[in-house]
Amino acid sequence: MVLAAGKGSRMKSERPKPLHEVCGQPMVLAVLQAVASAGISQLSVVVGSGAERVIKTLQDTTAGGVFARANVSFVEQPRQRGTGDAASVGLTALDELDYLGDDNDHVLVVHGDLPLITEHVVRETLEHHLDTGAAATVLSVPSGPGTTLRSRLVFADDGERVLGVQAEGDSDECAAGVYVFRRSLLAPAIRRTSPENYRGEYDLNDVVAVLADAGHTVSSWCTGDPDAVRSVNTRADLAEAEALLRDRINRAWMQAGVTITDPLRTYIDAAVVLGTGIILWPGTILSGCTVIGDNAELGPDTHLTDCAVGTDAVVVRTTGRDAEIGPGSTVGPFVVLEPGAQIAPNSVTGSFVTATSSE
Repeated sequence: MVLAAGKGSRMKSERPKPLHEVCGQPMVLAVLQAVASAGISQLSVVVGSGAERVIKTLQDTTAGGVFARANVSFVEQPRQRGTGDAASVGLTALDELDYLGDDNDHVLVVHGDLPLITEHVVRETLEHHLDTGAAATVLSVPSGPGTTLRSRLVFADDGERVLGVQAEGDSDECAAGVYVFRRSLLAPAIRRTSPENYRGEYDLNDVVAVLADAGHTVSSWCTGDPDAVRSVNTRADLAEAEALLRDRINRAWMQAGVTITDPLRTYIDAAVVLGTGIILWPGTILSGCTVIGDNAELGPDTHLTDCAVGTDAVVVRTTGRDAEIGPGSTVGPFVVLEPGAQIAPNSVTGSFVTATSSE
């Protein structure tokens, strides 16, 4: 279950919070991709503010992606009354599915504003939960310097069992917005929560105390990758997440055989596809669904959006959108490729050229 109903008032934007982009994709899409990659085949997405826009964007963007790997259903939270209420709404979509049996069924709940979450973090949280046999597991991060999370875990005297989650405290661990619950216990526990808290909402964190008070075991799993659960609530958070994900993307491509001469000045969106042997010079920006063939050389100062570049092409100081560059071509410097433009294979454009769809 992915909670994506928030308006995100601190973003100060008309765009629904889940659709703010990180490295060219809506942040909630990054969450869905991580969850689906972890092997979860049934996804319930709770939408609220801008529901129709969120659903349409995700359906258009994830064609052949998340929708191909998982059964995704959307359910609307009519009134934003907190994460507990959102989880209760999300269960209505999952309740339509066939289950193995209450004792064997578990529900993963992830906040939709965690665009840096990885498949690995999701998997290790699930494995810990199943290994311990707990009624619920709370993913946590160390509460050291630099942590922006406020909700602290409260532990029993044994230092292992979680008794609750408080808005403030001196615990060494902070709740990270990822939970796993035994399905048969989640709905009854939510019904026992109250909006009488500092937010005036039904808080999913309060479910932890309800389960613990009822004698159930609640565990925590402290991830070694706190950046993976860095939440985005403001424009500053968005910029920080963009920088971290961009670094992650660049490192992954360099490990795959792409030369990036200046990673700090190279921007590669999450959906970009690169071949091997490619050289990217400083100031290269590859946006949208751009595809670059093997051994191509791009930059400096080249910005391509939704373009296709053939093998062995050289593209210098060029701006293009929805254009195609044939294999072996040399383009630039100072070339503009307008939507629909096609550069023939093994051709040379020269300098200061604007290529249109008719050329």
